[in-house]
Amino acid sequence: MIIWLKNIEFLYPSVFFLFIPLAFLVFWHFYRGKSALPVFKMSLNNRLSKLPKTARVKYYPWLFGLKIVGMSLLIFAIARPQSKFSKRNVFSEGIDIIISLDISGSMLAEDFKPNRLVASKEVAKTFIKNRSQDRIGLVIFSGESFTQCPLTSDHRVLFDLIDEVKTGMIEDGTAIGDGLGTAVNRLRYSKAKSKVIILLSDGVNNMGYMDPISGAEIAKKMGIRVYTIGVGKMGKAPFPFKTPMGTQYQQIDVEIDEPLLKEISEITGGQYFRATDNKKMESIYEEIDALEKTIIDVMVYDRRSEEFVPFLFMALFFFGLEFLLRNTMFKSIP
Repeated sequence: MIIWLKNIEFLYPSVFFLFIPLAFLVFWHFYRGKSALPVFKMSLNNRLSKLPKTARVKYYPWLFGLKIVGMSLLIFAIARPQSKFSKRNVFSEGIDIIISLDISGSMLAEDFKPNRLVASKEVAKTFIKNRSQDRIGLVIFSGESFTQCPLTSDHRVLFDLIDEVKTGMIEDGTAIGDGLGTAVNRLRYSKAKSKVIILLSDGVNNMGYMDPISGAEIAKKMGIRVYTIGVGKMGKAPFPFKTPMGTQYQQIDVEIDEPLLKEISEITGGQYFRATDNKKMESIYEEIDALEKTIIDVMVYDRRSEEFVPFLFMALFFFGLEFLLRNTMFKSIP
């Protein structure tokens, strides 16, 4: 019933103003009370007042209630209630996106809060939430790379897999070429009109089998744009070291191969960004989000059907019941 009412619209809602005089009618009925009923006066020393009321006397006021309900239902019928059902077909151009995330040990540096890796994961999740129409996957890399999550439109599963990412899952190092190559491979069979890789790293390519520039050339031939992000403050960053005395912090040099990341993005028609703190990383993802917008065409089909008939029949039922009772059980002598 509630779901049905949510789909109801009224063609003539101004008819509901008729409830105003109807409210005055109810007020006047109770104001004048029993004065409208025929009265026979006789002196019996109030003995009749102590007698119990018969069902006829007790339920006589219900006649007025039946009439009011009937009139209310008639007003609803005149307002022309209509049910509205919409069929919405969404056609999306579709963008397939792979996030290639560096999880090397240096991502534990705390120039981001709480550290680079956690900040990267949280900002990536915010980015994904705004891309509900796109398929998104996750590749992780350090000394080697693998696919943490293939392209999927089920972003809840993707969030769970992002949460599971941590340093030490694979051999340490920075294999930017492998991280890029694995991401390109995940998009090899994509039929999306737009294919994008967001590659995030905080180091210098020092491991792996694929040359990063070769990976960029392959991405270009496949029509894939690569946006690269260098993560880390300029100069030095605090890094936690485990010691017998507990966690000790040392300032380490931030080494990012910016020329390489810039060349990768330029070859593929993407852009390079430098993230130096949480807010900067958020703004970078927002910029990428603006650059890679999904085009959506929506076609809506509306079907309406008249729903006044049930109200009309119920109104006639209450009017008929009131007329029948008034002229039979509750009939009064003139």
